[in-house]
Amino acid sequence: MGVYEDLLEQIGDRERVTVNKTVLEQHSKGIAYHAPRKPDVVVFPKTAAEVSAVLAYANERRIPVTPFGAGSSLEGHIIPVQGGITLNLTMMNHIIDIRPDDFLAIVEPGVTRMQLNQALKKYGLFFPVDPGADATLGGMAATNASGTNSVKYGVMRDQVLGLEVVLADGKIVHTGGMAAKSSAGYDLTGLFVGSEGTLGVFTKMIVRLQGIPEATNAIKASFPTLTAAAQAAALLLKAGVSPGKIELVDEQTIQAVNQYKQTNYPEAPTLFIELSGSAASVKDGTEVVKEWCAAENAVSFETEDDPAGRAKLWEARHHAAFAIQAAHPGKTMLSTDVCVPVSKLPEAIAETRKLVDEYGITAAIFGHVGDGNYHTVLTFDPADAEEVKRVEEINARIVRYALSHGGTCTGEHGIGIGKRHFLYEEHRDSVPLMQGIKRLFDPNGIMNPGKIFLSS
Repeated sequence: MGVYEDLLEQIGDRERVTVNKTVLEQHSKGIAYHAPRKPDVVVFPKTAAEVSAVLAYANERRIPVTPFGAGSSLEGHIIPVQGGITLNLTMMNHIIDIRPDDFLAIVEPGVTRMQLNQALKKYGLFFPVDPGADATLGGMAATNASGTNSVKYGVMRDQVLGLEVVLADGKIVHTGGMAAKSSAGYDLTGLFVGSEGTLGVFTKMIVRLQGIPEATNAIKASFPTLTAAAQAAALLLKAGVSPGKIELVDEQTIQAVNQYKQTNYPEAPTLFIELSGSAASVKDGTEVVKEWCAAENAVSFETEDDPAGRAKLWEARHHAAFAIQAAHPGKTMLSTDVCVPVSKLPEAIAETRKLVDEYGITAAIFGHVGDGNYHTVLTFDPADAEEVKRVEEINARIVRYALSHGGTCTGEHGIGIGKRHFLYEEHRDSVPLMQGIKRLFDPNGIMNPGKIFLSS
């Protein structure tokens, strides 16, 4: 029998083992610029036992396996570059347990962040990591995602207390636990988080929860220049107001949002800030933010404490990527993801704007500037070899500028396919250790091959 027939016999459900051309096409690409590649078969497991059986089968026959969640990753993690089996984990989407007194939940990897937050509302709790897309928690853990709340609550690695993981040979292991902290041995949970599906497949997760704050206020402040906005962000972080979110959107992005949403926001570099906590602390913090923004010559300042109003005020930031894509039909995008020390942020953003203007490429700059992480979205025609070359040069120069100033090539998107060369530049001396770990966990190289390292 062939691979499809063997897997069908194991799973016993034609709806969950498929070689349908449309389904294969859906699992061949992410949402960015990387070249697509179809898997040979897609499997939709429902249990850890099914994942274990598929991996044991694939490992014995040296068949590549690529885990797949919501499909929203930006660095090609979900592209099966060597074909083989794609494991779509979206049917493993059960919230197993919510323990409000312990501030944790036990979930399957296909649960999305919005699904979990909807279930948590009645407990007065929420899950804080917000990468923008309604990604699966398994995918978010695989890439160590963060997003708008990371300046206050940290990244995905800070939220995952424990994991159930199926290794390449089908063995099921458990890491971490429900305790708030532990010093028991090596931090295997932290190792798996951010491993991009190259070490194993998550089948259960224990995640940390937070209490919904008493009060929340959203602030939107526009500035005459991008540099002024970035400087204001850096100053606010020193002001003692502890923002929950602090995001920057440049004028090109605002223009795209206005066109996409038929809005009329001021087309100027803008900071989106959110303060949360007690009503008194939020009120006092808002006044401090207003003073600092005025000191940096803010041209407008708006606040909103009503939930619906906050959502509308944040619209320009949350719709940024979709607006940029819509503004350039027929083109694809590359989103940089560098992170620099916060003190270097104003200079880095100014240098980036100067660089893209020098190359004459359409670009928008926005990001989570509260932790020094920002994105430059470059739109280009993938069929235009000269334009592709220029975009790659810009990307490389942005990354190398960040590295030369103590930064990293990726703050939250991961390495995947697109940043493999830069990983060697950033961590040349420790990459061999990482490769040794990969060989230990996956000696036959079946787990998401072609990702993170230049060779598996």
